[in-house]
Amino acid sequence: MPSARLAADIGGTFTDLALERGAERWTAKVLTTPAAPERGVLEGIRVVLEKAGMTPADVEIFIHGTTLATNAVIERKGARTALLTTEGFRDVLALGNESRYDQYDLNIQLPRPLVPRRWRVAVPERLDNEGRVLLALDEAALRERIAFLKSEGVESLAIGFLHAFVNPAHERRAAEILAEAWPEVPVSLSSEVSPEMREWERFSTTVANAYVQPLMASYLHRLRDGVKEAGFACPLFLMLSGGGLTTLDTAARFPIRLVESGPAGGAIFSAHVARQRGLDKVLSFDMGGTTAKVCLIDDFAPQASRTFEVARVGRFKKGSGLPLRIPVIEMVEIGAGGGSIAQLDALGRIQVGPESAGADPGPACYGRGGTRPAVTDANLALGRYEPALFAGGQFPLRTEPAKAALAAHIGEALGLSPEMAALGVVEMVDENMANAARVHAIESGKGYEGRAVIAFGGGGPVHGYRVAEKIGVSRMLVPSGAGVGSAIGFLRAPVGYEVVKSLYQRFRSFDAVAVNALLAAMSAEARGVVERGSFGAALEESRIAYMRYVGQGHEIAVRLPTRDLEGADIAAIREAYDTEYARFYDRPVPGSDVEILSFAVTVQTVLPEVAPAAGAAPAEAPAPVRTQAVRDTSSGAVAEWPVYDREEISPGARLSGPCIVAEAETSTLVGPGWTCRMDSLGYLELTKEAA
Repeated sequence: MPSARLAADIGGTFTDLALERGAERWTAKVLTTPAAPERGVLEGIRVVLEKAGMTPADVEIFIHGTTLATNAVIERKGARTALLTTEGFRDVLALGNESRYDQYDLNIQLPRPLVPRRWRVAVPERLDNEGRVLLALDEAALRERIAFLKSEGVESLAIGFLHAFVNPAHERRAAEILAEAWPEVPVSLSSEVSPEMREWERFSTTVANAYVQPLMASYLHRLRDGVKEAGFACPLFLMLSGGGLTTLDTAARFPIRLVESGPAGGAIFSAHVARQRGLDKVLSFDMGGTTAKVCLIDDFAPQASRTFEVARVGRFKKGSGLPLRIPVIEMVEIGAGGGSIAQLDALGRIQVGPESAGADPGPACYGRGGTRPAVTDANLALGRYEPALFAGGQFPLRTEPAKAALAAHIGEALGLSPEMAALGVVEMVDENMANAARVHAIESGKGYEGRAVIAFGGGGPVHGYRVAEKIGVSRMLVPSGAGVGSAIGFLRAPVGYEVVKSLYQRFRSFDAVAVNALLAAMSAEARGVVERGSFGAALEESRIAYMRYVGQGHEIAVRLPTRDLEGADIAAIREAYDTEYARFYDRPVPGSDVEILSFAVTVQTVLPEVAPAAGAAPAEAPAPVRTQAVRDTSSGAVAEWPVYDREEISPGARLSGPCIVAEAETSTLVGPGWTCRMDSLGYLELTKEAA
């Protein structure tokens, strides 16, 4: 009998579990335990193993993802962190790049640095842009600064010196002195965390890593000890924001790479589903208890980036957050989940999120003390949920508290019944998600023509058809296990690691020897990390250069051959850059030289081939198990919608909307004018009929 593979995803409201053995799968959804997140994980493991009739000894690998690092930064609950930097540069974190995310807001709020100015301490030292020493590190001054920070009760330290990404010697020497004088304090070096040019982004990323490192290392070690005590002997891997897996030791050292680990699992899940169905253009739509995430997937690969913002002070406004320079799957994440709180703004308009009721106390309908209306309350008031069967019947919902909260906080002020207030809340959250998807496509230079939506998460299948209508998409897939899609995505991810380093080059003076030496060293570093967890699996490598026309401010990624570069390669790489530039900006700039700022090397295990799904012969639809009175959000009309049990639907069966397809972790709403067909994989395919 094959061994099993286990995955756990901690969200703001629910912790999702997926267990697979061969073609069999078992899932579970339990409430997150914010005070001690490992408790929720261990409880979920107990539940899912009990469902499968397995023991910890049957599990060969355990994969985990979490939003704890992100939440610590957003909620400012990290360690007391200090920054050691080059004399004259202590205010880089506050100055940023001096841009304004809203040019016309006279009262603009900028993101507050994670390190207060008192703990941003300067040290005499200086390197030039090529890494040559202009001023040696003043070790005596450094020891004085260390003594000061120690007396201040600092708990974690970031070191970011000017041009350390070219020559890390001063940072490494400072770390050696710290290890002698203050061995118990964790230290993050910018030359290791984010070895790229642009001081603000590099310092910000390093500080964020130091800020969450004590919290994340403590949590990861508690989780490791907890699963060992439960009888697990298998390796534990962590999902990275870039879509790969890494070891616990690497994750504890660079926890900032975990900030988007849960959403990354969802994007990997969607990419796998797209490959199974042969869909080369899809939108991944993941709506959970706290947030909704949308990601564009083309040619079966999620869109990737190496920049990310966290803790934005301007809602949905790019440039208003703390920049992180890490490999990440590019997506838009908004505060629009089942627990997102609805309220009226100063103008009396319905506003949803980003504040969430979370798991404790949760929405009013949970009956755990929540009194403010959330999206789940609105869905319940509209008849979209069967109260007794929510989350597999683990905790029945209460309709009256939900309606009371909607009336008190929305309906009374607007003169609306609780049901109509609920309609306004749901329509607003759907529009917010659709608008985020529109903006994401525009910023990516893409559109939605010919795309399908893959909806998952606890709320994705509930809201998916309406979001699809709003963005002009007429096809939607709801895979099996959609309620715990991110956890299943962890089981589809490769063991992988990306290394990014800066080395300035121009095509007219390209130094192939230096570039090849750098790429070889980066490849060796990435392989060293991956081989510790690949267990002899075949590896594949990809290389990317980030380049721009001389004088421009932002780079475009261009793939490189995975071998030593030769002089003849320059023309082909230049042509590839011009083509990619024209895709974004309509046409290239002839005659302009191109400069390369950074290189990235990714090494990962080779994923197994996915065979396209076969078609399913037509089959008879089952009888509905009941009907529910549902208020349609587009028309406001109330009608009896038939409810079907997903487990009773055979491949090839077709249902006509409006109806609901219910399962343990979620429900799929098939709106008026839509049809639903189950394919040969057991996935629900929704299609909107032509007007």
